[in-house]
Amino acid sequence: MQEARSELASKLLDPKFVRELEVLRRRLEVRARSGASGEHTARRRGGSAEFQEHRPYSPGDDLRRIDWAAYARTDEPVLKLFRAEEDVILRIVVDASASLDFGTPPKFEAASRLAAAFGYMALASSERAQVVAAGEGIVREETPVRGRNGLLGLLRALAAITPRGGTDLSRAIDTIVRKSKRPGMMLVVSDFFDGGPLVTAISRAVAAGHDVSLVQVVAPEEIEPVYDGDWALEDAESGAIVEVTMDAEALEAYALRFAGLCEELRQVARRHRATYVRARTDEPLEGVVRRIVSRSID
Repeated sequence: MQEARSELASKLLDPKFVRELEVLRRRLEVRARSGASGEHTARRRGGSAEFQEHRPYSPGDDLRRIDWAAYARTDEPVLKLFRAEEDVILRIVVDASASLDFGTPPKFEAASRLAAAFGYMALASSERAQVVAAGEGIVREETPVRGRNGLLGLLRALAAITPRGGTDLSRAIDTIVRKSKRPGMMLVVSDFFDGGPLVTAISRAVAAGHDVSLVQVVAPEEIEPVYDGDWALEDAESGAIVEVTMDAEALEAYALRFAGLCEELRQVARRHRATYVRARTDEPLEGVVRRIVSRSID
């Protein structure tokens, strides 16, 4: 069991990466304690709020939140919950469509590591995290886990996802919003090549109170294609074949269209108070995580 844990953790979260994440996580905790407006926990929790109820302690919960007086009376550890307090869930929506299998290394590898990174940060802070794999809707939905003890389950869930088929992110996001009993944090990791009604879905998620972050994972080959001459290109998701001639004019048209897609996504995020970051698969992921955290708390 320990061997499996180490092998799985080292694949998605190597020690150097974890050290970087710990620095960022502690930075967030400092912002929370100082009452910074951008931090999720600071907005949703407050020790001075009216006491509401107790909840049984679960492994991985913050020991500082245990009601020691109640523990002395009942010999059962419980946490104090307040009326202003919400049990925040980070829902990590990972695009599991075939287009994520493109690139060297594949985009899905970077997407999985980013998902693991934010799952780790949430669980290490005693929050709950949930992995949702999105294809043409939700194709895999894990039970939310809490605390550091839930990390192995989260990593296993990510490792079990195989990218294939088409994409309908808007349908997946709408389903999450509809099923959520209360708003939380939503991290969507995708190449966002499906477009379409995604804008409406993000708008509805934000309107429902969810804190949305969009991470667009792209391969260098998609930013600067190296193709030349006549090619038969196959759509990774639909299987459709398109014959094209890649000359200077075609490459320029492609570059403009790709830049337009990224800019549209950036503007959508800005309009709907969501966070947007583009992540190249050939850049250190620590830098991507730092950018997302910085934009989320600014």
